[in-house]
Amino acid sequence: MTDAAASFEPSERVRAYTARFRRFLDEDVAPLEKALADEKVGTPWQPHLDAAGRMHPTVWEARRKVQRRSGELGLYAPHIAEEFGGGGFSRVEMHHVEEYVYRQSGLGLGLAALAWTEGPNPASPYMSASLRERYLTPLMKGQITTAFANTEPGVGSDVLAMNTYAKRDGSDWIINGRKAWITNPHFADFIHVTAVTEPGAGSRSLSMFIVDAKTPGFSRGIDIPTMIDDGLTGELEFKDVRVPAENLVGEVGDGFALGMSFINWRRVCRGGMCAGWGEWLVERAVQRAHSRKAGGKTIADYQAVQHLIANMDMDVYQARATSLVAQTRLDQIGCFKIPLDNEAHRLISLIKVINDQAFYRVCDNAIQVHGASGLRLGSPEEKLFRIARNLRIPAGTTEIQFNAIARGVLQRNKTKPQPAP
Repeated sequence: MTDAAASFEPSERVRAYTARFRRFLDEDVAPLEKALADEKVGTPWQPHLDAAGRMHPTVWEARRKVQRRSGELGLYAPHIAEEFGGGGFSRVEMHHVEEYVYRQSGLGLGLAALAWTEGPNPASPYMSASLRERYLTPLMKGQITTAFANTEPGVGSDVLAMNTYAKRDGSDWIINGRKAWITNPHFADFIHVTAVTEPGAGSRSLSMFIVDAKTPGFSRGIDIPTMIDDGLTGELEFKDVRVPAENLVGEVGDGFALGMSFINWRRVCRGGMCAGWGEWLVERAVQRAHSRKAGGKTIADYQAVQHLIANMDMDVYQARATSLVAQTRLDQIGCFKIPLDNEAHRLISLIKVINDQAFYRVCDNAIQVHGASGLRLGSPEEKLFRIARNLRIPAGTTEIQFNAIARGVLQRNKTKPQPAP
């Protein structure tokens, strides 16, 4: 095997991680899933909701048990540097980890075992030493959860237009504002919140703060029902929330860069997630095609169904290849560096938009193979189709990714000599 080919293969520590994760699914997660099924409160992917429209507390606690146990076993945050208690995995290694977790877990509780937006993220290590001890260490162990509060009711992709402000008051900061479309707002123990600290300073106008959920003036707002229907999206409000200077993450003016590191993390994670779920859907489609009969033979014998499965396989393969090639380069130039290399912006957007669009087609074809059963509310195919449609908006819309890709191409070619006519 050449060095180039080897760079796309799972490393030894990835193989060791996935072997441990397999045991974890069998020994720890499977009993929890059985116990949850006996509770009759829905499934991990289609939970019942409480009176406020939020994820049923029994389902939430089952997820938390998985996270805490994953943290105990050192499986929860392999993407974070070793010096902070993580695995120090590269982005290519994380692609293989994420792909494995999503393929093996499907839509089960195992998905909670790998840190998502409620866990440690690339902005977390920029906390002060005291904040890391208080928040990051237990977060790494899955003992507490967080939320990233960036989007506002009237502000999405144009983050510099946000209306949440933080103003100095002696050595403290006073935060006022309202955030919306936030994941995990109802349960988070603390919040990463971005706020305007220097209006008109462009990308240096924002700063990031840690707000403990017990801080006076902080409140959890309404649940926002979405097409995913998991009761994990809602609003947060900050009314004269006072935080000490040490709750600033990084330096004043770093908020935009830190916020983008969080968002870019979610973008690049699309590669492994969509590959894993895509492969799982292909497997399910093949099983369905071999078991479903029509006209005296299995539907796998019909060319129309074969073409549906072929298109699914092509989309998964092409998007996966893009992810691995792009993340190999991102490992070389830095995926979350501040400031971020200009080339990285384009590569990160390529990963997100190519995977989002390919996965949407995969889910659409998966439903077609399953026929009426694929339309059943709460079936894996129907649920993933809704998730696939959702993915094209959070962490930057498809159109925003096109803008970033175009800027990258135009900047890259701006100084090159023009070809002769």
